[in-house]
Amino acid sequence: MSLATRPSNDPLVHQWMPFTATRQFLEQPRIITRAEGVYYYNTRGEKLLDGSSGLYCIPLGHGRREIREAITKQLEELDYAPPFQYGVPSAFRLATEMAQMLPSGLNRIMFANSGSEAVETALKVALQYHRVRGEGARMRFIGRERGYHGVNFGGWSVGGMVNNRKAFGVGLPGVAHLRHTHIKENYFQMGEGGHGADLADDLERFVNLHGADTIAACIVEPIAGSTGILVPPKGYLKRLREICTKHGILLIFDEVITGFGRTGQAFAAETFGVVPDIMTMAKALTNGVIPMAAVAVREDIQQTILDAAPPDGVEFYHGYTYTAHPVACAAALATLKIYRDEDVFARVRSLAPAFLEQIGAFKGVDGVVDTRGFGLLGAVELAPAGKPGERGFKILRRGFEEGLVMRAAGDSIVLAPPFAATADEISKMIDIIRKLIKETA
Repeated sequence: MSLATRPSNDPLVHQWMPFTATRQFLEQPRIITRAEGVYYYNTRGEKLLDGSSGLYCIPLGHGRREIREAITKQLEELDYAPPFQYGVPSAFRLATEMAQMLPSGLNRIMFANSGSEAVETALKVALQYHRVRGEGARMRFIGRERGYHGVNFGGWSVGGMVNNRKAFGVGLPGVAHLRHTHIKENYFQMGEGGHGADLADDLERFVNLHGADTIAACIVEPIAGSTGILVPPKGYLKRLREICTKHGILLIFDEVITGFGRTGQAFAAETFGVVPDIMTMAKALTNGVIPMAAVAVREDIQQTILDAAPPDGVEFYHGYTYTAHPVACAAALATLKIYRDEDVFARVRSLAPAFLEQIGAFKGVDGVVDTRGFGLLGAVELAPAGKPGERGFKILRRGFEEGLVMRAAGDSIVLAPPFAATADEISKMIDIIRKLIKETA
């Protein structure tokens, strides 16, 4: 049945859902009605394990009382204030707390409302920074194949996922892409692979081709998430850092997925020992309760932009109506307090070895062509059955029926359990996936 022939009183037809096979969904709706802890509930009241932490954004589990109470208190005091030329106390507290968590030097914070907006902000900071330094020819960006940086024009232009790009034209001019790091030499490797650090030298090739003085920034995810969990080879990120520093190119880390503990440290930059010039964050900043994102910038980058403007002039013509929304700030402050008080990142480190061992144990299962993971991020890549992505999508749909909400990136089945999950709950998630892989072989 087409949308045009469905009855006008059908309650499902009016919403155009994001990243969704709409026609299939209408034939087999997957409706979630409530959540508690690490479980969702469907329309029949049945429990479903949350195997993807919402959308990588609810590591503390659903329904945290502390966050709810902080939001309620904030609403009773101040629901909204304009962020242009006015400030709210909670935004300054939050920025200070984040600066104390972030790698040294990344201590200037601008807020946004989504990862896509954070990336757009970061790209514009890079362009203006070079322009005010007298290097306005630095207008190129270098992204990476299979990278995901949101869906705004800047984000999908520097991103490298073909389905996110092909319907919308050529995107930003002058963008080039590094090769991705998913190479066969590292298949079935948990953690960083031993091969492929030299892939970072693609950036040197672009310097030689275009000239360093035309390149503003290189943006990568430390671990590419949305494409199916691609862990960097050993030494790869450090090599990117060296090349960027050598040629005056800003290095941007997109930590929208990896930020706030997913790798076992506060940020993947800390885990891999590489400090970028700019970092984007979102998702777990508020435990997914209220939309919020942030961009961290080196202090000297901000100061350079400030010094170039007239004393009473706006230095950076950028921002959003809901930047630093007081309710979002309250949610974020409560979330960061839980991370600290409950030593949540240490819990990730304790859960990760057994989780990765179970992901790795899919090696040898019929139809499995790769397993990979880091921290509490894991992927099992399957040989296609039919068209590419068809098998993964079937497993996603069957998972809902079997009691598991998960992610499928093409034919890669992705798990990102909440940090609040127990070892037994994680094992149940993996058992369901094992059953469905055998079922679809």
